[in-house]
Amino acid sequence: MPPAYVFGYGSLVNRMTHAADNAVHADLVGWRRVWRHTGLRDVAFLTAEPCEGVSIQGLMAPVPDGDWAALDEREFAYDRIAEATVSHEMTEPVDVQVYAIPKGKHGAPSTRHPILLSYLDVVVQGYFREFGHSGVEDFFATTAGWDSPVLNDRAAPIYPRSQQLHPGETAMVDRALGDLPSVVKELK
Repeated sequence: MPPAYVFGYGSLVNRMTHAADNAVHADLVGWRRVWRHTGLRDVAFLTAEPCEGVSIQGLMAPVPDGDWAALDEREFAYDRIAEATVSHEMTEPVDVQVYAIPKGKHGAPSTRHPILLSYLDVVVQGYFREFGHSGVEDFFATTAGWDSPVLNDRAAPIYPRSQQLHPGETAMVDRALGDLPSVVKELK
């Protein structure tokens, strides 16, 4: 049986949010990210949905001790999907799965279910550290739902795996949000 791997396309791209030192770069083919919420969480978060002609960068990490149950607990608001195509440069066969929220189990973010800026900061920091400025640009370009409200919780982060950003990283996130064509409403 090939080793179990998970493809991460949000906070899992930030190596500071997990202990998988041997994660590798990979692409999820035919998918894009989108901001959504479910009744299982009070805030919006990233999911992936099929989107022809689009691929998203991320990290592919071994499931610690092959323990899907522990990872399922961390990713409790998602379903685990095995039939996604993940492109990677590993030479040995691996079993790669992705967490996503299926259609019909989620809704658009709202003022009651906003995007946490502390969560977005973690994701963008991860993309910057893994893929540089082009990775951050690609993250924003291959993510939908940017017309969602954003809760600025940087002073008192709500996201449990929040990270401290360097001033340049904070400015990069703020600049990218400001450059979006849709109006992002910031909640206090």
